[in-house]
Amino acid sequence: MNLPNNTHSKTMGYFTWIFGFMGAHRFYYGKQITGAIWFCTFGLLGIGWIIDLFLIPSMDREADHNYLEGPYSYSIAWLLLAFLGVFGIHRFYLGKWPTGILYLLSGGLLGMGLFYDLWTLNGQVDELNR
Repeated sequence: MNLPNNTHSKTMGYFTWIFGFMGAHRFYYGKQITGAIWFCTFGLLGIGWIIDLFLIPSMDREADHNYLEGPYSYSIAWLLLAFLGVFGIHRFYLGKWPTGILYLLSGGLLGMGLFYDLWTLNGQVDELNR
């Protein structure tokens, strides 16, 4: 019998929802395209942001299904990206020391690396957990 993964946290989902008008919760749950749309439209002018308050449990289940659980925590990686990403701390956490140092010395490659990591962090963690 396979036990379901618990890769993402509803608590973290609701925490990132606070910044959901910028699409943070959607990026966290691996929905990069709609995350970018939310970012550009301020959560569909706030309407999508409010609706997402009720959609977080289903987004959490979908992310748990899509990503593999393992030694690296998606939530920790996202917290490190959100608060210390410009210093590359999330990359150090994932064992990516060369790019962590590069981020540290370049301010997250002048922010472009942070944008890249918004789109790819779930995939990076998933790859390491395999």
